[in-house]
Amino acid sequence: MKFSGVLFVIAVSVALAKGTTMKTLVFPEESDDSYAVVGPQTTLNLGAFTLCMRVATELRGRREFSLFSFRSVDHDEMGVWREKDGSLSLYLQSSSDHIRFELPELNSMMSHLCVTWESLTGATTFFVDGKKSLTKIYRRAFTVQAEGKVLLGQDADSYLADFEARQSFVGSLSDVNLWDSVLSDSAIQNVYSREGDLKANIIDWETAQLVLHGSVHVVNVEV
Repeated sequence: MKFSGVLFVIAVSVALAKGTTMKTLVFPEESDDSYAVVGPQTTLNLGAFTLCMRVATELRGRREFSLFSFRSVDHDEMGVWREKDGSLSLYLQSSSDHIRFELPELNSMMSHLCVTWESLTGATTFFVDGKKSLTKIYRRAFTVQAEGKVLLGQDADSYLADFEARQSFVGSLSDVNLWDSVLSDSAIQNVYSREGDLKANIIDWETAQLVLHGSVHVVNVEV
């Protein structure tokens, strides 16, 4: 596949007053070449995690899209999807086997979304705006493998290639943070309300590096 978009390398540090603005990625249109590659602080060899982000979209109807994807050379290691029926799913080392949750549908207002998972029991839980879903069991005794790339806004059917416009994200993504543990309910509520200063140790949105492809824009939004 050929990529015609301009490539940008963005250092995520923002020289603005902390707590007043938030760097936000805007994906303006359906595309097969617009996505962001996120540089984690360390490898994603995960037996547990908490992944959080803020997201807004006006995509409705029978339209699926990828919010977060960690792709190794051989597998889709980890993915968060909005399904065609509006539900949200977590995928681990599979493009078909997943765990699905009926949650409030994403819309044009920014929602804070988190998902937690741990290998020992397979316990998987979503949070929307600090509110906790039921817990389901998925992928016990599994480990998210280390080598790969984190993508926002697209899912690669092969390593950094074979994107599909009909699965692309259109909207705004921000505040993407990943921890290598399951945060407590109160910690997730604090992350949602921006209370305290809990830094993510795998992907920290304030300091991560982004490589942008296609027509992705970076804007600073007041919070």
